[in-house]
Amino acid sequence: MLQPYVPILLLIVFVVANAAMFIALSHLLSSTRRTAVKIAPYESGMPVLGDARERVSLKFYLVAMLFIIFDIEVVFMVPWAVAFQQLAGLRGLLLIEMFVFILILAVGYVYVWKRGALEWD
Repeated sequence: MLQPYVPILLLIVFVVANAAMFIALSHLLSSTRRTAVKIAPYESGMPVLGDARERVSLKFYLVAMLFIIFDIEVVFMVPWAVAFQQLAGLRGLLLIEMFVFILILAVGYVYVWKRGALEWD
């Protein structure tokens, strides 16, 4: 009954064992000399300008969330493309469905743009 799941279980066990082995090997083989250069924070080769706990503008979070939302919506186009390729009889309906989806996406994008959420001050 569980025979079809044996390859998946073996793959999961292999991946977990491999990850544990690499972490253990890197821990065992690494040097632990801590110097001032190694423990200094790295910021694109520039010296640190301020504290890491400064307040960040709410605009930053808004832009990040908008990026994630639009990115996830665009990822939904990949399964649609696979279904479009496989379902030859429903291509007209699938095409209309995708145009509606893109239209809703475009309306949301224009709304966000007009509200000034993409303006970086």
